[in-house]
Amino acid sequence: MAGVRVFYEDWQMECCGRPFAVGDEVAWRLVAVDDGDARGEHYGAESRVENHGGPNEETTGRVRAIELVRQEYLVHTDQRARERLDRAMEGEGPVILPSPYHWEAVPGAYTLQTADSCPKWFEPDEPARTPGPHRMHRTVGALVTLERTGAGP
Repeated sequence: MAGVRVFYEDWQMECCGRPFAVGDEVAWRLVAVDDGDARGEHYGAESRVENHGGPNEETTGRVRAIELVRQEYLVHTDQRARERLDRAMEGEGPVILPSPYHWEAVPGAYTLQTADSCPKWFEPDEPARTPGPHRMHRTVGALVTLERTGAGP
């Protein structure tokens, strides 16, 4: 049986997902990806996992392959915001400031890294402190080959 390609976004996993591995049986709420989807690129997936709404019915299946998606970004650093953040971090207590970094995805510039399992947390690369712009990579989710074993849209 051929598998369906599913994109599991990093924030969906980090918020409400459970890590999984090749060979695991999973039950996910899937939404079909269409070309007009404003959420952006889905790296060739036919569906995406939706943990916050979407269909009530889950699709069950066995994970046949996992590829972590590493998207390339052009990162700009706002030096004044970076300096404010540095000064605030020297003090005591919690600090809430806007990020000094602006991340722009480079269209079509991503790599797929074969993995045996999907992590719960996706660590981003640390941007450079200099103004830049700099090219960085960030893992934005997992592209999963899912062999359906039960009901689902």
